[in-house]
Amino acid sequence: MKRVALVTLVVDDYDEAIRFYTEALGFRLAEDAPRPDGSRWVVVEPGAAPGTGLLLARAKNESERARVGDQTGGRVGFFLHTDDFARDHARMLAAGVTFLEEPRHEPYGSVAVFQDLYGNRWDLLQPAA
Repeated sequence: MKRVALVTLVVDDYDEAIRFYTEALGFRLAEDAPRPDGSRWVVVEPGAAPGTGLLLARAKNESERARVGDQTGGRVGFFLHTDDFARDHARMLAAGVTFLEEPRHEPYGSVAVFQDLYGNRWDLLQPAA
């Protein structure tokens, strides 16, 4: 195996999720294709080079809707690495991203927990050198 290519993130609405991930977090829209069943294949990626992307999947039923924003039981479930914590933290704050704590400087790096537009928890992390 070479890498994990995609991780599915269940969302309420494709377009609002695309806006959040591209505008607030600075991801790029890698793919947005209609599917025969009326859904869309929407992939966003944090970097210019292909890596692990998020497949934004619109909830189709009540069971899936109940998981939106709580896919990891309230734990941090996603880890967004940066090479400039201060720059990206400031940019994300200016874009309206909600941070749940002040930045911390730990032995493993600089980190702060934020939530996406649905409440899923993420770490913004600049690993220590």
